[in-house]
Amino acid sequence: MGEKMSSCKASCSVLLVCFIVGLCSVCQCSAAEVDANQTANLIINGSSTRPIPETLFGIFFEEINHAGAGGIWAELVNNRGFEAGGQNTPSNIDPWSIIGDQSSLIVSTDRSSCFERNKVALRMDVLCDSTGGSICPAGGVGIYNPGFWGMNIEQGKAYKVVLYVRSLGSINVSVSLTSSDGSQILASANIVGSDVSNWTKAEVQLEAKGTNPNSRLQLTTSRKGVIWFDQVSAMPLDTYKGHGFRNELIEMIDDIKPQFVRFPGGCFVEGEWLRNAFRWKESIGPWEERPGHFGDVWMYWTDDGLGYFEFLQLTEDLGARPIWVFNNGISHQDQVDTTAVSPFVQEALDGLEFARGDSNSKWGSVRATMGHPEPFDLKYVAVGNEDCGKKNYRGNYLKFYNAIRSAYPDIKIISNCDGSSRSLDHPADYYDYHVYTSASNLFSMTRQFDRTSRTGPKAFVSEYAVTGKDAGTGSLLAALAEAGFLIGLEKNSDIVEMASYAPLFVNANDRRWSPDAIVFNSSMHYGTPSYWVQKFFRESSGATLLDTKLQTNSSTLVASAITWQSSDGKTYLKIKIVNFGNSKVNLKVSIVGLGLSSQLSGSTKTVLTSSNLMDENSFANPKKVVPAQTTLENAGKDMDVVLSPYSLTSFDLLTESNNIRMPQTDSLSRSSI
Repeated sequence: MGEKMSSCKASCSVLLVCFIVGLCSVCQCSAAEVDANQTANLIINGSSTRPIPETLFGIFFEEINHAGAGGIWAELVNNRGFEAGGQNTPSNIDPWSIIGDQSSLIVSTDRSSCFERNKVALRMDVLCDSTGGSICPAGGVGIYNPGFWGMNIEQGKAYKVVLYVRSLGSINVSVSLTSSDGSQILASANIVGSDVSNWTKAEVQLEAKGTNPNSRLQLTTSRKGVIWFDQVSAMPLDTYKGHGFRNELIEMIDDIKPQFVRFPGGCFVEGEWLRNAFRWKESIGPWEERPGHFGDVWMYWTDDGLGYFEFLQLTEDLGARPIWVFNNGISHQDQVDTTAVSPFVQEALDGLEFARGDSNSKWGSVRATMGHPEPFDLKYVAVGNEDCGKKNYRGNYLKFYNAIRSAYPDIKIISNCDGSSRSLDHPADYYDYHVYTSASNLFSMTRQFDRTSRTGPKAFVSEYAVTGKDAGTGSLLAALAEAGFLIGLEKNSDIVEMASYAPLFVNANDRRWSPDAIVFNSSMHYGTPSYWVQKFFRESSGATLLDTKLQTNSSTLVASAITWQSSDGKTYLKIKIVNFGNSKVNLKVSIVGLGLSSQLSGSTKTVLTSSNLMDENSFANPKKVVPAQTTLENAGKDMDVVLSPYSLTSFDLLTESNNIRMPQTDSLSRSSI
C-alpha cells in the first residue's frame, strides 16, 4: 500500500465532489425520503445457485503502523540488539535510556558483538561501586527499555528475559520489570557470574507481582567495572499457540475466519529504496542473528523477529493459506534492470524452497532446524506490490513467472497489473486490484466486476478501504460503504476469488495510515466498524450463493443471500442487506426453492448501525458501533422486516439440509443478483 494512496490523492478533488453530491442525494437532501419510509421486495431463489470460492475473504498484513514490531509480535523490547542506530559507532541507542549520571556511569556502543550480522553491542562503564569512595545510588545504575510506548506487564504472568553479556570481571546484574519511572518493581531476578569474559547467554524467568501497562525493563548493577550487553529480549510465556504472537490481537483475526493471509506487505516489501526493502533471508534463523532493517517507507526500525518463518507459522496456526509477496527488483525510487534481475529471481526460488522444500534440501533444512520439518502449504505468490506502472515491471515479472512456473507448476502467480477492465498483456493466475476512495464512490462500485471478462486470470482485491474525511479513523459511514462493496464482490465471486481489507492493524501511538481495522496499544484493543463488517462475511468463503432479485426504486440498497454449513453439519441461510440511505426501509422477503426448518425459533437478526454516520469506536468506548443481535420473531419463507437507516443487516435462518440443492457452476445469472 501507499503508492495507490498517492493516485487516490491525485483525484481527491474529483472524489470529494462526487462524495458531496452523492452524500447530498443519498443521505441528507431528499425530503421525500425523510418524510416517508421506502418499500422494497427481495426475492431469494434457492434453486438457482453458484459456489463461492473457499478463498474469498482473508486478511492482508503489512508491517505498517507498528502492526508487527510492537504489535502482533509479542517481543517487549524495542531495538533489542542496539542496531537501530546504524552500523557506525558511537550510535544512538534510542529508546534505551540511562539510569544514573555521568559521575557513576558512561554508556556507549562499539562493534564487539559475537554476532557477525549484528556487530553493535552496548558498553556500560560503571564508575561507582557498593563500597569505597564512589557509592552507587540505591537500586544501582544501568539502562532501561520502555518497549513500544510501554510494556504491558500483568500480575501473575510469566516473562522470559534473554540477553547476552560479557565482562572482564565478575558481574551481579539485576534484571527487573518496573513502572515507567522505576519506582514500582513488578518482578526482579539477578544474573551473577564470575567468569563471563566471553559472550555468555543468560536467561531469567520473571513472574509479575503487579500490573502496569506502561512498564519498562531495567538492567542495573552496583558493581564497578565494564559490562557489555547485546540482544536483550523479553517475551511473555503465554503467546498464541506458543509461537510468539500476542494472544488477544491474533484472536481478533481468528474471529473473522480468514481463508488466506497476504504478507508481509505492501510497500514494506518494496522499500522506498531497494537497500531498505524486506529481505526474507535476513529474517530467518535464530533471532539473535537477524540483522533487522529500517523500513524507509513507514519510517521505523524492525528487528525482524517477526520474519518469513513466523508469517508462515501464523498462517498455518490460523488454518489459512499463505500468500507471499516478494520484491521483484523494484522499489519506490530505484529498480533493477531485467537483464540483471536473475539474483532476485533466485532469491524468490530459494524462498519457495524454504517454505515447501524437503527437510533435506538446502533451504528446507533451514526451516526444519527452526522447528518445522514438514513443508508449509504455500501455493500463492505475488510478484511485487503496486509496481505495474514501473518501467521494468513486465520484463522482471516474466522472469519470475517463467522460473516459478517451471519449478513449481502448482503455484498460483499474482500480477500487480489490473485486468478488470482490459486483458493483461502477460500470463498470470490472478491480477491484483487495489481501491482506496470515498464512501459514496466505493458503495457505487458494488457492481464493479459485473462486466469483467470471465475468461483469463481471476481477480484478487487485496487492498480496499474507504479513506479520507468520511472515513475518519474508522467510521460507520466507511464501514457501510465497504459492506456494500463486499456484497458486490460476493455476488461476483465467480471472477473475484480473494479480497482483503487494508491496513489490518494500527498501534495508536504510531498511526501512519487511517483508517485501520484493529486499533491497539500495549494493553487495549478494539475493532473499528470496518472490522465488524468483516464478521458478517466470515461464513461466505466456501458457501453457496443464491439468486436474489431486489425490487426497489432506491439506489441505496444492496443485498445478497448465501447458504453455509456450520461445524455441526447444520445448513443456514444468511441474508445480508446494506441500507445506505437515511430512511427506514420496509422490506418484504420471499424465499422460494429452499426448504426452511420448522424450528425457526433460533433465527436471528444482526444489525450494525449507530446514531451518527461518523460514529467511531475508541479505547474509552470500544463497543459504540458493534453488531447487535436479536431474535428474528417472524422468521419464515415470507417475512416483513424493517431496515434501519444507514445499516448493515443480516438474517440467519436454519434450513432443511436435505432440501439444499448442490451448487451448479454458472447456474446463476449475474444480472439478476
